[in-house]
Amino acid sequence: MEEAYIKTELHKGIATIEFFHPQSNSLPGSLLNELAAAVTHAGDDPEAKVIVLRSGGDRAFCAGASFDELVAIKNEKQGLEFFSGFAKVINAMRHCPKLIIGRIQGKCVGGGVGIVAAADYAIATEHADIKLSELAVGIGPFVVGPAVERKIGTSAFSQLAIDATMWRKADWARKRGLFAEVHQDITSLDEAVSKLAHTLAHSSPDAMTEMKKIFWKGTENWDQLLIERAKISGRLVLSDFTREAIAKFKQK
Repeated sequence: MEEAYIKTELHKGIATIEFFHPQSNSLPGSLLNELAAAVTHAGDDPEAKVIVLRSGGDRAFCAGASFDELVAIKNEKQGLEFFSGFAKVINAMRHCPKLIIGRIQGKCVGGGVGIVAAADYAIATEHADIKLSELAVGIGPFVVGPAVERKIGTSAFSQLAIDATMWRKADWARKRGLFAEVHQDITSLDEAVSKLAHTLAHSSPDAMTEMKKIFWKGTENWDQLLIERAKISGRLVLSDFTREAIAKFKQK
C-alpha cells in the first residue's frame, strides 16, 4: 500500500501542493497539520506567486477525516484536537496572501468539501460529486460549515448538511458557486488549471493579495470560531449514538 504524503513543488512561480492518503485521500491529524504548514510556507515564499492545491490519484479528491482516528477519540480534549485539524487547514488557506486554485478531480466528502470551499477558485471534473456526511454519524459539519456557507450560501449549505446521505453532482456545486468550472475529464481539468495558474503567476502579486483580503472580508474571527466549532464536534463524537453509527459504517 502506498504511503500518505504532503509534497510541494515550485515551478515558474506556481507552488503546487499535493496531499495523498491510500484511503481515498482521507486526512488524519498528522497530514492536516502538514498540509496547513505547507500552505503557510508557500504563502510566505516570495518565489511563489500562486498556489495550486491538489490531491494524488485520479479518483477521490478527499474523503474527509480519518475514521480510524475518529473511533479512537476517548475524551473531549482529544476530540477538540482531532476536529481542529481541518480548522487549521482552512485558516491557513484564509490567511495565505496568495490566491489558491483547487484542482478537484473526484468526489469530496465532509472536510474535503471544506477544503474546496476555502480555495479561492476551484476547478473540477464532472465526477467531483460532493456530500457533507457528518450528520449520518451523529455529528455535523460544524468546522467546515463557515467556509462552505460563505461560498454557496445558507440555503445550499443547509441542504447538504441536512441530507447527509445524498450525493450532489458537480454541476449542482458549480451552479451554487462551490466550483468555478466543471470539465469533462482530468485532461481538460489540468489544461484549465495550468492556464489559470500561469496567467496568475504573471499577474501583479500585490493586486492579488489585496483582492484576497477583500474576498475574505468578514472572516476575521475564524481563528476563534472554527475552534469553538471543533469543540462541538469533539463533544458530540463521544455520544453513544455516534459510537454506534460509526461502528455500523465501518461494517459496510
